[in-house]
This record gives sequence, C-alpha cells and structure tokens, in this order.
Amino acid sequence: MKIGIKKTAAVALSAILMLTACSTGGRKTTEDSGTEQTEKTSSKVLNLMESSEISSMDTIFSQDEPSIVAQSNVFEGLYQLDENDSVIPAVAKEMPEISEDGKTYKIKLREDVKWSNGDPVTAHDFVFAWKKMADPKNQANYFFLMDGTIENGTAIVNEEKEADELGVTAVGDYELEVKLAKPVPYFTSLLAFSPFYPQNQEFVEEKGKDYGTSSENILSNGPFLMENWDQSSMSWDLVKNEHYYDADSVKSETIHFEVLKETNTIFNLYESGDLDVAVLSGDFAKQNNDNPDYQAIERSKVYSLRMNQLRNGEPSIFANENVRKAIAYAIDKKGLVENILADGSKEIYGYIPKDFVFNPETGEDFREEAGELVVTDTKKANEYLKKAEEELNGEVKIELLSRDGDGDKKVAEFIQAQLEESLPGLKVEVKTVPLNNAIELMKKGDYELSVSMWGPDYQDPMTFLENSTTGNTSNYSSETYDQLIDDVVNKYGNDLEKRWETLIKAEKVLVEEDAALIPLYQQARAQLVRPGVQGIQYHNFGPTCIYKYAYIE
Repeated sequence: MKIGIKKTAAVALSAILMLTACSTGGRKTTEDSGTEQTEKTSSKVLNLMESSEISSMDTIFSQDEPSIVAQSNVFEGLYQLDENDSVIPAVAKEMPEISEDGKTYKIKLREDVKWSNGDPVTAHDFVFAWKKMADPKNQANYFFLMDGTIENGTAIVNEEKEADELGVTAVGDYELEVKLAKPVPYFTSLLAFSPFYPQNQEFVEEKGKDYGTSSENILSNGPFLMENWDQSSMSWDLVKNEHYYDADSVKSETIHFEVLKETNTIFNLYESGDLDVAVLSGDFAKQNNDNPDYQAIERSKVYSLRMNQLRNGEPSIFANENVRKAIAYAIDKKGLVENILADGSKEIYGYIPKDFVFNPETGEDFREEAGELVVTDTKKANEYLKKAEEELNGEVKIELLSRDGDGDKKVAEFIQAQLEESLPGLKVEVKTVPLNNAIELMKKGDYELSVSMWGPDYQDPMTFLENSTTGNTSNYSSETYDQLIDDVVNKYGNDLEKRWETLIKAEKVLVEEDAALIPLYQQARAQLVRPGVQGIQYHNFGPTCIYKYAYIE
C-alpha cells in the first residue's frame, strides 16, 4: 500500500453525524424468507423514517447512511449478508473460487438477473462500476477501498495508471475474474457493500451527471424501485421491483419513508399510527424504556469528534497538538450518553468498538485488550489548554459544525456547553446546517470540528483505522501511524498475532499519542416498533438495513 493516496473526497462524508431507521423488529427468520412465503406479500404500506435526506443514489458517490441503506435495497451486488452477517450469494451464482495464493477470484453470475428496464445484468456491469469507482477523476467516496486490494488499484488511485488497468475482467457475460494485489481475507465481504454494486453503462452514460439524482434517473436491479424521490425530497417510496429475480421473496408492495428530524414529531407520528418504527433519543428514549414496543439495539458504529488540521489550505487551530489534547481530555462522554442520548449508547475510550473483532489467537475482544485511551481528565485538559494559549498568543476559539437534526443539535449544544465549562477561556461556536450543506463543507475542507460517525464496511479493525492515513479529510499526517498501517497491510498479512499487536499500537498512536480524533460513543438505537412489523434485517457492517423481507401484518 502506498501511503498518501488522495482520500479527501473519499472519506469526506464520514465526518457528519448520520442516523437511519434500521430496526431489529421482526428480524428475518427462516419463516419470513423464501418463495414459499409468496402468499404473505403485504399490500399494506410500511411507514418508516430517516433522519436526513438521501444525498445520491449513485453507488460510488455517497457515504452517508441514508443513501447506502436506500442503495442496498434498490440495487444488489454479487453477495449479500444473511441474518447472521454471513456472506451469501446474490447476483453471484455461488461463493467465489479463490486461487491457492488468495489473489485470484473467479465468480460466476446468475443468468436470470435483470435491470428494471429488462436488460440482463452481466459481468460487464460490475467491471464498469468498479473502474468508475477507482478512477480518481470521478472522486468516488470509497475509491480508497481499491488501494492495496484489487490489482493496480493503488497505482490507479495515485494517478500512476489508468482505470482500465484495474485487475477485474469480464470472462464472457456471466463470469468475473478479479486479481488482487495481495491476499485480502475480508474481500468477499466487501463485495456485499454498495460501492461494489453494478451499474448499467449505457444508462449511466445516457443520463450523465443526472444519474442517481432522481427516481427517473435510476436503473434498479434489486428488490425495490425508488419512486417520488430527488435530492431535495423529504419523503420517498420503495416499490416492489417485478423484474427482480427473487421477487417472490419481497414481502411489501410499498415501503414509505419520511425524513423526520424532530424527536417530538417522530413520537407523535408513532402514537397516531402514521409511523411504524420511531427512532428516539434523550427524554423520549428515557420515558419509553418500559414501553412494550421499545427496543435498544447495540451497534458497531462509533461516533467521534473530527478535528480538521488544515482549513482551506491554511493550518487550522487543530494543527496545534495541545488544542487537540485539551479537547480530548475534557469531553464528558459519560454525561453525553446518559443525559443527552439516553438511548443505550455507551461511552467509548478507543476507536474500535466493543464486541466487533476478537484476537485471532486468544479470542479476546479488541476493545478489552487495547484498554481505555484518553479517559476524561479535566485537570490534564486544562494543562494542555494553557500550553495551547501560550503557543497561540490568546484565547482558543473553535467552530463546531453540526447538522440540523434535533438529536444532532442537542449533541452539539452539549459539547459546546461542556467544553466551555470544563475549559475556562475556551470559546465554541456551533454552526448548524442541513446535511447536504455539511457534506459540501466537508468536501471543501471548510470546517474545524465536526461530529462524525463511522460504520464498519467489513469486519476488521482496518475498516476504522485505514482512513486516518495521510490524505484523510482531517488532514492528519503521521509517519509513525502510516508505517504501522503499512506493516499491517504489507508485512504481517500471514502473521496474525503480530498483525493484531500492530493494530493495537496504531489505534494508540491515533487516539492517544497524536489525539487525531476523539472517540465519543458506540451507538445503540432506541426505537419503538409497532406490533406486526416483521422481517427488517440489520447488519453490523456493510449495508445496515435490508427491507427485502420486511412487512407489517
């Protein structure tokens, strides 16, 4: 892996607080799936919510969770996750044939998969989409996933080779051959993730820049079609796709979504029967703990504070290490989760979540073995602030970028008040903007401090750690950190114990030694689920919500 790839666009959206309405209510079971359940297809509309707008339905141009959830139900890739997060075939006919050296994958495709216009889905559709994602000219948000994985991916993202040289080939219409730069143990699970979905080249090129911007500019191959949507929409519908090869398993004719940002509104709509799954926070979550419809779902998503060290080409206040460490030690994470979120989320003192990955030799949880990093210490925080003030010749002023959702604003207000109280002399100004505006500010590097969420793309610590190598959207750069990550990728691939030790060291450098980001909490989802809601799948990495089997009785 070449450290220093151009990741600015690739991870910009990860620095924005995002929520979705994924539910464990009626999690798919054997009884809920399969063609033998055709007679149970429900014509009753299932009413769900998102807490922000969808930014794009182009699978290479989004990293926000609402977009990825929608994409994962409108499109389908080679593989998907079952109810236990195991990878299973989807458009692929079977699991891949992998060479002995782990570097060549041969994947046979089903021949009955069609686009919603009736065209067949072929291996060429995957080749086109992956090369489009790899090409730096397109500024795809996940093009960093090509670095160190598919053959020539690193050279392509570093503009040293052309995208056509990516190591993926269509062997006829219904077989893919993928050559990797090195063995990648989690590669098959990556293929279940939305950036690796197919795209119909003729349709995409016909639509040009309009592709993925509205219902009319989408060509689907998944369980649902999207209707009544464009990028400004506050509501939309998923409608059963009759061209879908497994249409008999799709349980709902229509699923309706509303963007809801105010918790009071969400609760009232649930109470009135107009919303079937209501995501709660704060007082509403506390007050409904004993409600029989209440669920608290543990997730692997980690929220953190991102500190941008270079704003619009100039060093920001967070280029100063003492400012970063003052903020890191001052944050009252426990107070945030107990008094503001109150939804079962847990404070976290590291970037890798609990109960996500385990030592391959001993089975010990990563979070337990790595320990607690940067535990709240107001005295130490003030010592760092004093040093920062001396170095900066004056008071420290910080701008905190927040999205305009009800929960987002409350979190931002808590951080503002808590930091100013714990660090006398510090000034925090909250800048509240809609989601799409926040995305643009992040892409431009026009922010200082922002609440960020990262949900794992695959089940390995690298899904969290790799995005902080040189070239990230926080403009953090460390030769030590880069070398540790390079060792994980290139040196210890076959030495699992040494790889594990190096991952722990890398997290410590990122979070404690350099204070490059500040982990806040591991998310839980508090929600009310109406009796009769069945079949909504959720996953702890990759596509987080699947509605193929969802319905309401």
